[in-house]
Parts: sequence; structure tokens; C-alpha cells
Amino acid sequence: MLVNTFFEKRVNQLFDLARRVDEALSAAGIDYRVIGGLAAYLYVEDREPDAGRLTKDIDIVVRREDLARIADAVRAVGLEYRHTAGIDMLVEEEAPSARRAVHMIFTGERVRPEYSSPVPPLGEPRFLQGIRLIALESLVRMKLTSFRLKDQVHIQDLDRAGLIGEEVESALPPELKARLAQVRAHE
Repeated sequence: MLVNTFFEKRVNQLFDLARRVDEALSAAGIDYRVIGGLAAYLYVEDREPDAGRLTKDIDIVVRREDLARIADAVRAVGLEYRHTAGIDMLVEEEAPSARRAVHMIFTGERVRPEYSSPVPPLGEPRFLQGIRLIALESLVRMKLTSFRLKDQVHIQDLDRAGLIGEEVESALPPELKARLAQVRAHE
């Protein structure tokens, strides 16, 4: 019972943070999409309830030219912009924590120089539980590009939920198809 209480509290905090970011950015007319672990969690949960893995932070993709407007907009919801250790993030003004922040990456840019492709365009959002997500195809592409262990686990979760079908797979370049095959070989 105690574990469920802590889990539910953390889920509520995470979704509250996502809604506050949406409130601030929507009010300012700033487009964005949730990506990363929260997006993977929501896609999986939508298809197969109780199969998703929760994340501790939120990752969003934005346009670099909106950064100053984002910093201004989030103050209204108790967040502040910080650039720390090469990472652009939004943290709680009252209790800043990089581990529980909103991390921002920029459309059209490579997250790391060695990545084979840049972050995809925002595209049309998919809304799940009121949260504005990047399209599934773009999420899969980003996870396969990053290819850290946690990204591979998210790919496994998405695949097990039946979300990575022929349509998504056929749109991948050969390098990313090979990575998908590698993940599937370890299941």
C-alpha cells in the first residue's frame, strides 16, 4: 500500500508538471511536443494499460527561436529556465532539480554531434491523457538514434505493445532498421 501511495504521488507530480508546461506554452502560443520516456510511457499505456515504465523527468522538443519566450512564459506557472552542463531545462523555482526537470531539445538539431540525424520536426501532435506528444514514428526514430540502454528498453516496450508495425518500420533508414533488429534479437 505504501509503495502504491509513493508511486501515485510521483505520477501525479509528473502529470501536474506536464500540464503546467502545457498551460504556460499554450498561453504564449508556443508549439512543443513531449518526447522521451513520458511519451513512450503514454503510448504504451494507451495500447496496453499497466505495461508502461514511468520516467522521472519530462523531455520536450521545441524550436530554438522560441527559447526566450519559453523562459518568460513558464514563470507564470512557477518554473524557471536554466542552462546547466550544456542542457536547457525548466526547473521548479521553489525546489530546482535537474533530475525532475523538463529537459528541452531543439527540432532540426542533433542532440549529440555523433547522432546520425537531427531531431525531427514537431509535426502534428498526438494527445494522450491531455498531453501533447510527438508522433509515434518520430519517437521511434529518436529512440533508435539515441540508442542508450533506456532508449532500447523503451523500444522494447513500444514493440511489445504492438506499436512498431510495418508502417513505422518501413519508414526507418537502414541504420535504424538494423538497430531495431538488434533490440528485437535481445528480447
